[in-house]
Amino acid sequence: MNLQFRLNGKNVQAEAEPDEILLDLVRRLGCYSVKRGCETANCGLCTVWMDGRPILSCSTLAVRAEGRHITTLEGLQKEAEAFGMFLAGEGGEQCGFCSPGFIMNVLAMERELSNPSEEEIKEYLAGNLCRCSGYMSQLRAVKKYLEAKGGAL
Repeated sequence: MNLQFRLNGKNVQAEAEPDEILLDLVRRLGCYSVKRGCETANCGLCTVWMDGRPILSCSTLAVRAEGRHITTLEGLQKEAEAFGMFLAGEGGEQCGFCSPGFIMNVLAMERELSNPSEEEIKEYLAGNLCRCSGYMSQLRAVKKYLEAKGGAL
């Protein structure tokens, strides 16, 4: 099946099997920030944006990308670097395997929620699993990032 969509701001045409998942398609197209984790839609490592909203690409068929705008971390490098500095500064990146999906969700949350409380942050990011950091350093990084961007907590 021939698909046409926008990937990180560029028009793309790609062939996909009817049962292919979006995770495999975007990786095949060179977006290696999208990670394969649990494959059960529980860890958040495969998070991408579809039309600006975070989705789990491991549980989304590639054919759903037809005519849509798909964004991966490769398409948000400047924003990702800005938050990544806070994440590294708090020791929240550890091995880094979960960082791309986590960053995608933090940036989506920043766009969606105005001045989120700590509880709202925790709720929004609850689907991101990390085996290294213990989450407190990640939470500190998110709070400091939002404060620096003008979203006082």
